[in-house]
Amino acid sequence: MSSTLSRVEGAAAPLAQTGWRATLDDYYELVKPRIIYLLLVTTLAAMIMAARGVPPLALTFWTLLGGALAAASAGAFNCVYDSDIDSKMKRTMNRPVPRGSITPNRALAFAMVLGVVSFLLLNYFVNPLAAWLSLGGNAYYVFVYTMWLKRTTAQNIVIGGAAGSIPPLVGWAAVTGSIGWPAVGLAVLIFLWTPPHFWALALMTETDYDKAGIPMMPNVHGVARTKREMLIYTIVLFVFCVALVPLHVMGPIFLVAALIVGGWFLYDAINVLRNDSKLLARGMFKFSLMYLALMCLAAVIDRVVFA
Repeated sequence: MSSTLSRVEGAAAPLAQTGWRATLDDYYELVKPRIIYLLLVTTLAAMIMAARGVPPLALTFWTLLGGALAAASAGAFNCVYDSDIDSKMKRTMNRPVPRGSITPNRALAFAMVLGVVSFLLLNYFVNPLAAWLSLGGNAYYVFVYTMWLKRTTAQNIVIGGAAGSIPPLVGWAAVTGSIGWPAVGLAVLIFLWTPPHFWALALMTETDYDKAGIPMMPNVHGVARTKREMLIYTIVLFVFCVALVPLHVMGPIFLVAALIVGGWFLYDAINVLRNDSKLLARGMFKFSLMYLALMCLAAVIDRVVFA
């Protein structure tokens, strides 16, 4: 998170390293590791919820490893396809492909190998449903979001956000071999959370997106409309999370988190709407990451305590 914000705010890049360490760092950055961490948090949360406790360690290891490799594959594909626009934006110009430290062909080969290994690991050591769900999420991210939506519509992050909703389904399927309503609830939560989370970042970088020709909400429809839609999605997210309790998908611990943590997220969205300061958008972006972590934690505790 701090790395993302430092790039947005124009902090000086660290001094370049050389040799094998530099190569490892380049491939590490190629796979967008900060996104992988978020996806693994939601995968693990769903696994613990499905097991109503600690799932088998071997199953957890292979599921998280397979999920990490799948997300790494999608991230690398994205970096290859978007290298032309990445080179135009402050936040992304130092990624390995636009910087020239990894050639597109090598990055593409790396992404393909990661994807194949991920599918094989999940299919063999976990189960076919988890493997196909993960592969479907990756295909959606690469072909639907990256290659189609991102450059054609300001709703790119809304529709494309469905890819980030797949990991809880993978985690639940890994433990049960099926898809359960709590996992679906967590997936929808992530889907609704994605627009206000990402648009808070976009409010700080709308000139970058405009320069790169990416139709992001602030530079297409304006800052005011972006803030209104952020608030709308945050309200819908708040109502949805509360509604999961009377629907018997989640329990009282989750309800407390939905009211307190969700209420704070809603308060942030209202403040962003009322004020022009980008510091408030920055604060909402930072809190959105904490929001997701806390809601996953609440869902886990709720499921385990009321097993």
